[in-house]
Order: sequence, then structure tokens, then C-alpha cells
Amino acid sequence: MADKNNHLVIMAGGVGSRFWPMSTQECPKQFIDVLGVGKSLLQLTRDRFKDICDPENVWIVTNKKYFDKCHEQLPEVPLKNILLEPCRRNTAPCIAYVSWKIKSVDPKANIVVSPSDHIVTDTAEFARVVKSCMKFTGETDSIVTLGMKPNRPETGYGYIQADLSVHSPRNKEIFRVDSFREKPDLNTAEQYIRKNNYFWNAGIFIWNVSTIVNAFRVYQPSMAKLFESMLSIYGTPQEQEMIDKYYCECDNISVDYAIMEKAEEIFVCPANFGWSDLGTWGSLLMQNRKDLYGNSIIGDNISLFDTHNTIVHALKEKKVVIQGLDGYIVAESDGKLLICKLSEEQRIKQFAEDQEK
Repeated sequence: MADKNNHLVIMAGGVGSRFWPMSTQECPKQFIDVLGVGKSLLQLTRDRFKDICDPENVWIVTNKKYFDKCHEQLPEVPLKNILLEPCRRNTAPCIAYVSWKIKSVDPKANIVVSPSDHIVTDTAEFARVVKSCMKFTGETDSIVTLGMKPNRPETGYGYIQADLSVHSPRNKEIFRVDSFREKPDLNTAEQYIRKNNYFWNAGIFIWNVSTIVNAFRVYQPSMAKLFESMLSIYGTPQEQEMIDKYYCECDNISVDYAIMEKAEEIFVCPANFGWSDLGTWGSLLMQNRKDLYGNSIIGDNISLFDTHNTIVHALKEKKVVIQGLDGYIVAESDGKLLICKLSEEQRIKQFAEDQEK
């Protein structure tokens, strides 16, 4: 049974433009069945926390235009728990808003914050790690982030440098953070891999509500002042009106820059539960099951001949036949077809923007 003070925040406002044509501004990747399993990434995210947090303590922060999709896909989440951003302002304002909102209803809340578009293959280990970290933050004034044990020199992720010389007295799996490192070049990433104290930053944060609110007061006082000033109107009809009026004045800043790189009591829990942030088609190919030739097929009616190291995503087509490709992305959605070299996938965002004009 989930602890009544456990709360889950799902950040679901991104547009996922690198997953075009499957992901569009009207329907970003978090609302799509990317893996072909009958559930969207948002629904899979909620499922991972089923034993950790009750539905009435699930909060979704999203863009105003995705309210209906969130409600349709997670009908068990109370409507009042779907918080609507009038504009995109990165993760710090999003987390500040929901933190003060949660504080107004549960001053003892213990919170885990998760992106909506990641995947996890070992959900049992994931739940064990999160519960262990939430016990730790429930008893201390600490911030914990999950660090993924790297298995390759990845340049697309930020890294956490941990001090592994001594674990926390309260939890032997948790260590102090020495520093956060930006996405490295390949040479730097290879150096990180050779050491055992560098971990991928999964962007999953765990803290109690008083800890994170106090951190905002110290390190982002103007943002804290804004959301603190609304305490009397949270849950009233004036709330959305005030958010619409003032939210866009917040700095466009990530919680990593705003809080994590400044705060004192920051810890990391190194973990290994088959994590991927699914930022690109290449990461989906890497994470998904492949055939003998390195191909990943998502869809029921796809036939490949003389094809290698290619990902094909076509859930609704009557029949797809592909011959002679090596290292490609083939993706179809709503009458749009993408055929692109995997090595050129950084250009997909540009292709998508050209099509939206």
C-alpha cells in the first residue's frame, strides 16, 4: 500500500520534435504508443509508480493545449491535479509551481518528480530504488537524484559525479554529489566511462516538499515569491487566471541550473533498471528488441529484406515492405513518412520545422 504522503509529479509539457513524424506539436511523443505495446509513454510512466503513489496524489504539469490528452489517458488522476502552463518555461518554474500547490494540500508531502517520456525495462527494481530514496528524503532535508550506471560513452546525457568514498549513514545506496556535468564531447564521455563514479543524470528527483520549497526560497527568491504569494488562491477559480498572468515572467531555466548545482544537501542513488530517455529514434533502436540483423520493428505488417541496423515504426499501415537499407529510420504517422539516415537524425528537428511552416 502506498504511503499517503507520497506524491508523484509527471512533467508532460515537452513537444518531442526529434521524434517527428510520430511526435508533433499537436500530439507529442509522451501521448503516443512509441513502443507498440498499447500504452503511451505517459501511461507507462504512471504505471511504474502504481505501488508508490495513489492516484489522488499524482500531479501532471503540462501545456494548456494537452489538458484533454492527459485527462483522457490518465482518467484516474483528479482534474484539479492537472496543472496547466500557459507557456513553456523549462523545469524550474514547473517544479516550483507544483511544489507550492502540493504544499497547500499536504505540508508533509514526499515527492518524486519524473519526466513523462522515459522508459524503464526493470520496473520492479525501479520501484524498489524509488521507495528506498523516498524513505531517505522523508527522514532528512536532502535532495536525491537517480544516477544511471552508464554502459557507453553517451554524449546526449548530462552526468553526475559522485563521491563514492562513503555512503550515507542512513542508506548505503546513496552518496553525495560532487558535481553535475553538462553533456560532454565524445572524448570526455569516454573518460567518464573509464571511471566508476560518473552516472547519467536521469532527471528523476526525490525530495520532501519543505526541502524543495526552501531551496527555491534560497536560490530562486523571485520565483519562490511568486508561487508563495498564490498560496491563498490555489484550488480556487483565480488560480489559473493568476498563472496565466504571471507564469511567463518566470526565468526560462532548468531545475538543474536553478537548484541542483547550487544546493548543499544533494545526493545521488546510482541505479540500474534499464533506463532510456528516448530522446531520439536512435535511442529507441538501442533500447528496443532487435532481430538478428540489428533491426527494430514496431508495427504488425512490416517485412524487411536485406536490411540492417534500421528502425521501422508504422503501427497503422496495411503493409510495409523494405529492401536494402542499412542504418536508417523509417517512420510513418498520419500520412507523413520519414526516411532518414540514423547518422543524420540530428536534422529531424529541422525537417519537422520545415513541414510545420
